[in-house]
Amino acid sequence: MDAVFKALADGTRRRLLDRLRERNGQTLQELCERVDMARQSLTQHLDILERAGLVTVLRRGRARVHYINPTPIHDIEQRWISIFDRPRLDVLRAIKNQAEENAMTATVPSYVYVTYIHAGAEQVWKALTDAELTAQYWFHENVSDWEPGSPWEHRRADGSGKIDVVGKVLESEPPTKLVLTFEDSPEDRPPSVVTFLVESHQDIVRLTVTHENLLNEEMLQGISRGWPSVIANLKSLLETGKVLPQAPWEMDSEVHA
Repeated sequence: MDAVFKALADGTRRRLLDRLRERNGQTLQELCERVDMARQSLTQHLDILERAGLVTVLRRGRARVHYINPTPIHDIEQRWISIFDRPRLDVLRAIKNQAEENAMTATVPSYVYVTYIHAGAEQVWKALTDAELTAQYWFHENVSDWEPGSPWEHRRADGSGKIDVVGKVLESEPPTKLVLTFEDSPEDRPPSVVTFLVESHQDIVRLTVTHENLLNEEMLQGISRGWPSVIANLKSLLETGKVLPQAPWEMDSEVHA
């Protein structure tokens, strides 16, 4: 956590995170244009942010695309904020967001979340695709044969059998990559797309979750609360055999879309 605070102590790096928050998924060239900084200096700042876990870099062809990784900030929030003032701060944030809504013109960005799990790639893959396991940490059964082109369903695990999300499996490469559509948009818009990338190194897995083609800012805010909760539960289940206790204000924050 020291590396996170060191990275955030510099104003230039905070501005870089602000630029990525306004439009996530930018190349080095795009960031250079937005912060008016030499390429070499900007690269050094981005390297510090990446080492601190605040920025994730994904390859798009030859380009390196930079995304905010909210995991370290989420950890800080859980340690010092969540158990004390979360409900009050949520109200204040809602007021602030409403006041700024008309001023927001940026395109809704994609969402990227990265975490590290002490487990094997096959274990993580099974946790993502096994209905009994997803019911334990996601409180929904993810049901499919997980073949490319097949449908999948996100069924409530409360016995009601209600399906909250449906979609299609776009890519399935066990145990490293799973790409799904979430049929959560109006019929005249393409569905959002979630990619799970599982990268293993010895007994540690880096799990990257990318949620793209978001409908609007409200949807972004919802999944920004939901994905950390879901993935933290998955991590806890694989590492300890137990899921995390839910706070009352988190009961409606799981990702359904």
